Amino acid sequence: MQLLERIGRLLAYYLNQPNKHRIQVASCKPDQLAATLRKGDVLLVEGDSRFSTAIKYLSQSTWSHAALVISDIQNLSGSQINEAKLLEADVLEGVRVLPLSEYWEAHTRICRPIGLTAEEIDAVVAAAMSRIGHQYDLKNIFDLARYLIQTPPAPARWRRRMLALGSGDPTRAICSSLIAEAFQSIRYPILPESIIAKSKDATCIDCYEEFLSIRHSSLFAPRDFDISPYFQIIKPSLEVEFDFRNLNWNDNEHPAE
Repeated sequence: MQLLERIGRLLAYYLNQPNKHRIQVASCKPDQLAATLRKGDVLLVEGDSRFSTAIKYLSQSTWSHAALVISDIQNLSGSQINEAKLLEADVLEGVRVLPLSEYWEAHTRICRPIGLTAEEIDAVVAAAMSRIGHQYDLKNIFDLARYLIQTPPAPARWRRRMLALGSGDPTRAICSSLIAEAFQSIRYPILPESIIAKSKDATCIDCYEEFLSIRHSSLFAPRDFDISPYFQIIKPSLEVEFDFRNLNWNDNEHPAE
């Protein structure tokens, strides 16, 4: 292993360690999460590592990580739920497949693309899975070192570009970039840029139209799936027959006056 890569791996290992005294609260029960997820959903995660702290600061968001659901979880039951699979990009391990149980205890959010056929969802999953095994170039020390300062004093307009970790590497393996590329492979919008240009209608010389332009995938952050108008936010606790009257309250406590 070359010296720069060895240093990069040590840096990545340090950044992947959890912050001390960080307590996470799961968004819902594991069985609720598994019963709600669908193939093609994007699962956002509030990470607790040093790297996650920097991502959340730079993106001004709760979410620091994203994973793509690649199996038909709704067809699983009982112990089979443990076989549910997600695809994600890890700064140390690269693009990999892991079980849903990895995020049982995490604060998560489900973002669901709307209007896709089964074939289109399969195409998105296939595009993402074609990247399995791709690694982040750990020799690029500068890209990793910037995250040693978890809250860098950078102007807001520069923060998104600071997220473009390893953007010069053609096999970059960053979670939000990977998933954005997979959806953009079928031209599904996330947060496209709007361009005003002359109309293509030859009968209207002075007419202008609004066109959408695909944003470079390296500029995407996990929060973009949350705020995208093209992804629906799904809350597992509300997908069942929710009735607030059935909640188990502690009657020994009284609200503050």
